[in-house]
Amino acid sequence: MKRWGLFLLRVSTGWLLVMWGLDKVVNVEHAMAVTDRFYFGIGNQPLFLNIFGVFETIVGALVIVGLFRQKTYPLLFVITFVSGLSVWQSILDPWGWLLEGSNVLLYPSLIITAGVITLWGFIDSDSMTLDAKKAA
Repeated sequence: MKRWGLFLLRVSTGWLLVMWGLDKVVNVEHAMAVTDRFYFGIGNQPLFLNIFGVFETIVGALVIVGLFRQKTYPLLFVITFVSGLSVWQSILDPWGWLLEGSNVLLYPSLIITAGVITLWGFIDSDSMTLDAKKAA
C-alpha cells in the first residue's frame, strides 16, 4: 500500500507541476493574470514566465519518473510552498469569514505541500522510481 501511495503522490504532484509549467508556456496571458493576482506581479514578463514554465515542466516530468529526486523534491517543495503562501488567506480562512480574498477551492494548496513533504520524507521508501531502478 505504501509503495502505491508514494507512486500516486509522486505522479500526481509531478503532473501538477507539469500542468502549471505548460500553462505558463501555452497560455501566458493566464499565467500573467495569476502572477498579478497572487504574486504581486513579480516575474510578470512573458519571457520569464515561458522560461519558468519550461523549468517547471522539466522538474515535474523528473518528479513523475522519479529521477534526480534529491534535487527535484526540494525544488518541488519550494514551488508548492510558495504557491501555498500566495493563497494564505484561503488556507487560514477558506470560507472568507474573516479574511477577504479567500477561496475554499485554494485550501488544497496546504494539502499539496503536505504531500510533497511526505514524498520527500519517504524518499527512500519510494521504490517505483528510475532512481531506484538505477541503484539496483
